[in-house]
Amino acid sequence: MPFDHNDHYHRLLLRLLPSDCRTALDVGCGTGRFALRLAERGVEVDAIDASAEVIEAARSLSPPPGTGRPTPRFRQADVTRTDLPREHYDYVSCLASLHHVPFDTVAGLRDALAPGGVLVVLGCYPEVSKTDRAWSLAAVPVNAAARLAVGARERLRPGRGDARGARDDVRDGLASVRAPVRRPGTPLTEIRREAAALLPGSTLRRLLFWRYLLVYRKPGGH
Repeated sequence: MPFDHNDHYHRLLLRLLPSDCRTALDVGCGTGRFALRLAERGVEVDAIDASAEVIEAARSLSPPPGTGRPTPRFRQADVTRTDLPREHYDYVSCLASLHHVPFDTVAGLRDALAPGGVLVVLGCYPEVSKTDRAWSLAAVPVNAAARLAVGARERLRPGRGDARGARDDVRDGLASVRAPVRRPGTPLTEIRREAAALLPGSTLRRLLFWRYLLVYRKPGGH
């Protein structure tokens, strides 16, 4: 599987899970790799995406029933037209999908958080300022090195060419299914301003690989 910018930040996002997290919602889940990682931690996961194709792939990549392994509940749904349960989820994640919907969609995600719950957005933004372009230039050589490293690891992966390797190739093919892609249009300065209004107390910082991390912790809870 090629180097994926979103997968690169999974560990960072998982470190933001509340210690007593029981329920989670993954918005724009794609083929479900992050939702599966949440489920493997014993979290009850609802995972939604507007694309029927990627939801089908996510279900195909999940452990089959009867294996005893935790599986997210994958469902095709448009988050802007879905009534989310209020104050229900301990953790809500949104990876590289918020720019497909109006930014104020975060208000509904905020309301779906239980007291003390955490909302994390791994978002994309357009390059409109000198600072944006400087971060972009800094990411280019790191991105190239990461792709080379992943490619080398894939070539050396045990089992390639045998039956096990063939199964892995099928899974990689399913995992490569992509939801419709939209270029981000909201500058980071505007995202920061809207986040301050809709998610008071949230933090936002740039990351490499053309991403930002927005974190909001809902008041209350333990």
